[in-house]
Amino acid sequence: MKTLLVIVATAALAGCGVDSMSAAATAAAIKKQELEQGQKTMQQTRQKIDAAMQQVQQRADSEKE
Repeated sequence: MKTLLVIVATAALAGCGVDSMSAAATAAAIKKQELEQGQKTMQQTRQKIDAAMQQVQQRADSEKE
């Protein structure tokens, strides 16, 4: 009977470990996706800023002429 109880307890604990690892992997995947999206947004923002700066420079250059 003790052996059966130990086996059941071990199986239950192993199942909890698998759930925890699965949850951690899912959380890591979500964080990676958030990071990639943030980097993409930052790159798009940089491009918009660069385009705006070019327009300002072009206007400044045309006013000098």
